[in-house]
Amino acid sequence: MNRFTKLLTVLAVVGASYACNTNSAVRPDDAQLQHNNQHQLTEVIIYDGFTPPVASRIYVYSSLAAYEAVRYLDPKSVSIAEKLNGFGKMPVPEKGMVYDYSLASLKAFFTVVRNVKVFSVDSLKAYEEKNYKAYEALMDKSAYDRSIAFGDTIAKAILARAKKDGYAASRGKEKFLGSNDPGMWRPTPPDYLDGVEWCWNTMKSMTLDSASQFMPPRPPAFSKDPKSEFYKYAKEVYDINKGLTEEQKTIAKYWDDNPFVIEHSGHMMFANKKITPGGHWMGIAGIASALTKADPVKTARAYALTAVAMFDGFIACWDEKYRSKVVRPVTVINEWFDPHWAPFLQTPPFPEYTSGHSTISAAAATVLTDLFGPAITFKDTVDLKYIGMQREFNSFYQAADEASISRVYGGIHYRTGVDAGGAQGRQVGVWVLTKLRMNN
Repeated sequence: MNRFTKLLTVLAVVGASYACNTNSAVRPDDAQLQHNNQHQLTEVIIYDGFTPPVASRIYVYSSLAAYEAVRYLDPKSVSIAEKLNGFGKMPVPEKGMVYDYSLASLKAFFTVVRNVKVFSVDSLKAYEEKNYKAYEALMDKSAYDRSIAFGDTIAKAILARAKKDGYAASRGKEKFLGSNDPGMWRPTPPDYLDGVEWCWNTMKSMTLDSASQFMPPRPPAFSKDPKSEFYKYAKEVYDINKGLTEEQKTIAKYWDDNPFVIEHSGHMMFANKKITPGGHWMGIAGIASALTKADPVKTARAYALTAVAMFDGFIACWDEKYRSKVVRPVTVINEWFDPHWAPFLQTPPFPEYTSGHSTISAAAATVLTDLFGPAITFKDTVDLKYIGMQREFNSFYQAADEASISRVYGGIHYRTGVDAGGAQGRQVGVWVLTKLRMNN
């Protein structure tokens, strides 16, 4: 418990004796506040239906803002943002003045959320106001105002970088419609949508020297020859999907994390919104923090580093997707083996190689393993609320490996795409950790 928290506790007890217990305000728990904030953000991201890369951008800026404010609860903690590409020096609190850094973190987090193009910000208003009022009722006004101002200053520093990361320019690009050339990606059934976020590799990364820094091996050459590597892996997807076991179906469903599946019922179409793959791993970061009773600073660090690794993972993966433009299994299988075949999962609208799930899962698992250790058994309940499923894992890498192979079971990736994505993600994760340590 920090000095200011102790002071608040004493003041609350003394104040209650004079107010005859009429003040029912309760100060939020520091670590739990970090979890609650992330949960609120995930709910909004699901509702607004952001693509996985865009969701990763929202997570990374808001999580960095939260950490940069709350880290002052631990005198030994250091800035993460200052070690990343393009941020510069972060604001510091005024010496000798009293702050509540969890309150500052709350303000920083939601100020960023409200300014990185989240649409449904009004849905956050009641949650924010409830927490602000709880702090305000228990704090000296000058300390409250000072903490709010510090959080706002942190947010502005984070947002200054966000405004120059290439996102605005990427919104004005023309559509990517693929190609009918052999082996090249083209829009897939059932809705034949254009390619999503095809220029995401133009985004300014958090740690990478370039989007192609960890370019994976070239995918197998497209070939209809039954002896070729490409044919073998395409046939494998078809064969696996024809004989899926119940366990394989469960794994595929569990890790689907497709934020905008379009369902068809007769002549009607409707969207089935779910958590993004990045949101799933942010949830796992929260589970690990709570399970290990991490303090609020380590909790915020876990969220921030997971978000950084996934953001750069998406840049590296999407760079390769639109370089190699590999055709999806459903296109090949419908043309070669069975015109009526449909994958177990709906194919997302972008090229196959490498697998995004595999890349960002391995990147997240790498930083989480560094934070919490290689042998942590945890029950993943992130999706319980959304799809009624949960699974237990003995390590972050076990979860990442299962997320990766789930894409083959789902019929939407070749084994080459998931294997290369997993390797690419580990490289990104290791680089994130290395870059942060190099800059100590």
